[in-house]
Amino acid sequence: MSSRDRLRIAIQKSGRLSDASIDLLARCGLKFRRSRDKLFCFGETLPVDLLLVRDDDVPGMIAQGVCDLGIVGRNVLLEQIFETGSDRAAAPFREVRPLGFGHCRLSLAVPDEFAYSEPSQLAGLRIATSYPNLLADWLERAGVEAGVVTLSGSVEIAPRLGTADCICDLVSSGATLAANQLKEAAIILESEAVLAAGSVMPGDERGELIDMLLRRIEGVIQVRVSKLVMWQSPRASLDAITRLLPNGQRPTVTSIEGLDNQVSVQAICNDAITWQHLEDMKRAGARQMLVLPVEQMLT
Repeated sequence: MSSRDRLRIAIQKSGRLSDASIDLLARCGLKFRRSRDKLFCFGETLPVDLLLVRDDDVPGMIAQGVCDLGIVGRNVLLEQIFETGSDRAAAPFREVRPLGFGHCRLSLAVPDEFAYSEPSQLAGLRIATSYPNLLADWLERAGVEAGVVTLSGSVEIAPRLGTADCICDLVSSGATLAANQLKEAAIILESEAVLAAGSVMPGDERGELIDMLLRRIEGVIQVRVSKLVMWQSPRASLDAITRLLPNGQRPTVTSIEGLDNQVSVQAICNDAITWQHLEDMKRAGARQMLVLPVEQMLT
């Protein structure tokens, strides 16, 4: 393969998504050798390379064709889609699938003394944010006319400085808001890390690599919560026990030699198995129950 026939993925070089992105790709079987400047990682197991960039640069690099995929926060991706002036269907980059980490929310926050109850109370106020396009879209859908003050950082101190009346910013635990005498009033966007791609997938070997990577990512994400549940029970109790499994797949049932009407069962569950589940299964007739982690899964 030539160098551009290799698949390129842009990820955050440092920050809250960086380590989790590399861990996800490693769990997909990808191994990399980092360059001396630590901005490029050469794929050793597959023709897949990493570009380590600022998260704000990921969508643009996809749009320019510098890379084929990117891992970025949904908040960043949608903000830049609105910035292009395109609707989501016509944008030069798009969300392919959520990745299950980096959860946060873009929220409106007001001073503690502000008795917020509905968006109409924001009319005429100044709202500081690093996401002016997402905020403007939310205000328009709410039918509210307010001033949007665009800041690149330290948004939470804007009300204390007198440059804004309230803010719109990313929230995880809410500790930063509380430290600045602010409270969360409304959620504008639920965000997490997503896999992003261009509007058109490559039709060459890179397209095949993307399909393979998506299958592996699906398997990795399922494994995070999936458990293999094994038990023995009377065959007559099988349906009642199976109905107790949270988000369980169709079980595999094997007869136990020498024990008429007794079966050994195993099933994959895609949700957590609690002690209460096991107690309920035991009352329904299950015995010798085991709950095992799933290391790898490919469906």
